[in-house]
Amino acid sequence: MPLYCSSHCALGTSDKLPVSYTSGPNSERTPMPTIAANDPRLTWSGVISLKEGSGWVKPWRIPHGDLDLYSPGESGLAGRAEMPSGVRVRLATDAEELVVGCEPLVEDGCFDLCIGGQIVAATSYAAGATEVRFEGLPAGEKSVEVWLSPAMPVAVRHIALPEGARCEKSEDNRLKWVTYGSSITHCRTAGSPATTWPGVVARAQDFNLTSLGFGGQCHADPFIARLIRDLPADFISVKIGINIYGAASLGPRAFRPAVLGTIATIRDGHPHTPLVVCSPIWGHDRETTPNVVGLTLEQMRVEVAEAVESFKRRGDENVYYIDGLKLFDESLAEYLPDNLHPDATGYVLMGENFLKEVFGVQGVEVGT
Repeated sequence: MPLYCSSHCALGTSDKLPVSYTSGPNSERTPMPTIAANDPRLTWSGVISLKEGSGWVKPWRIPHGDLDLYSPGESGLAGRAEMPSGVRVRLATDAEELVVGCEPLVEDGCFDLCIGGQIVAATSYAAGATEVRFEGLPAGEKSVEVWLSPAMPVAVRHIALPEGARCEKSEDNRLKWVTYGSSITHCRTAGSPATTWPGVVARAQDFNLTSLGFGGQCHADPFIARLIRDLPADFISVKIGINIYGAASLGPRAFRPAVLGTIATIRDGHPHTPLVVCSPIWGHDRETTPNVVGLTLEQMRVEVAEAVESFKRRGDENVYYIDGLKLFDESLAEYLPDNLHPDATGYVLMGENFLKEVFGVQGVEVGT
């Protein structure tokens, strides 16, 4: 069972941490010196673009100036890309207390603070909060990462540290992992920001994560494939199928060509980068029930596997197919409460299974 730090923040049992809380929408404390969110001493990781407003910075996971290209019409992708799944604010400090000042947060939620890949503090907050406070941090110099909530837009105003505390740049020079997927990669219902399944994997492998998980919006979009093509990456994974099934956005004629096109576009910019292509996880009645255009999840897995095999036959030795059932199958049904999305424990298990299948069974090597 997960370890809960509040009703809004549930962590895997391997993450042992002190927990701090805000007392309400605003905590009444003595103000501390602040570092503006656009200060060059702060490193924003996992972002594609940063939008600056009146005293705040909002991370986006697509280029916010090109929404008409990435999220045309009523597609809804922009609303998901505005939610900072996998986004971190990174700095080096000797502070034992740190406060993230924000524009009012619209829902209850949680931020995590990690040091060396371990969650050392977590703070839950109520809707309307304008600060998220971490206390009891380890003494001495350290690089810290604050993981923002994946479930809502976050506009950061500043980082506050105690009087006299140091704040220095901490570059994120770790191997870069870019992952693309649906709500099951977005992980809005994860126990906490760092316990999304990509968060579990990134922390275990010491990767610099960029998560392009967009709830309801993974449809093999050409501009997302172009974005991945152009991003620096040492490892890439894509997980395609469930949104296409649910929205019936592609039928049997178009589905495999779309997967082929996504892989080919990524390969234009990353011809030799390890590329993992995953099919859908277990989906209850969707396994054998055709959607309105005649696809089942069982059929989609075959199509994704065949798409990957087409590249292997042409000499691509660094593309790998992962059957989604290896990540989450019917034996884990109790962790799929709505028969679609894993719960907090399910996401942790999914991350652990990804680690085992990709780096163990498949033997994928990154950075060699």
